[in-house]
Amino acid sequence: DPCRNFHCKRGKVCHVDKHGKPSCICQDPAACPSTKDYEHVCGTDNKTYDGTCQLFGTKCQLEGTKMGRQLHLDYLGSCKYIPHCTDYEVDQFPLRMRDWLKNILMQYYERELDTSGFLTEKQRNKVKKIYENDKRLMAGNHTVELLLHDFEKNYHMYVYPVHWQFHQLDQHPADRLLTHSELAPLRASLVPMEHCITRFFQECDGDRDKLIALKEWCYCFGIKE
Repeated sequence: DPCRNFHCKRGKVCHVDKHGKPSCICQDPAACPSTKDYEHVCGTDNKTYDGTCQLFGTKCQLEGTKMGRQLHLDYLGSCKYIPHCTDYEVDQFPLRMRDWLKNILMQYYERELDTSGFLTEKQRNKVKKIYENDKRLMAGNHTVELLLHDFEKNYHMYVYPVHWQFHQLDQHPADRLLTHSELAPLRASLVPMEHCITRFFQECDGDRDKLIALKEWCYCFGIKE
């Protein structure tokens, strides 16, 4: 099968011509496999697609057009009303996000006390110091004042989780810069719950070059030089 090891980017599928030569052609959105309701996604055109196959197939068919350039995955789930993010809310956002990242690492660490897997040994050693600090806030909904107080008092506990998330996202390629598509997995899963995440990432890009450097990322989260 000439298509076996022939890789096509998202939205395209391998097609063999009459001479047996493989090439990539746009995925027909109508030919995408059927999906469950929870697999629906919302595009930046505010249209609900049955799944990512249908979204990226549609984007491919619009290649070369303004609509095609602007169409991206906005968030997971069917399109719904996303409230406007106020100045006050975007200022509070890093507090919750820092706390959330710290708690994710805590959960990974706790889970791996029984089984190893997700964290490398170097990561485990870093998280262990945070985990064993008995001053840490337990996971849950905390007031802005408490989050701010904890950040100022236990600043060192928040630095590593912020760095860790950046490097988790910085994969294609790993160049210490986050592109729109590298941010997408985090953004797309959080938009329905955290309506300020889009504005937050836009404002993180201080020099407006459509890339978030590690320095910009840390500055956004209140991490010092």
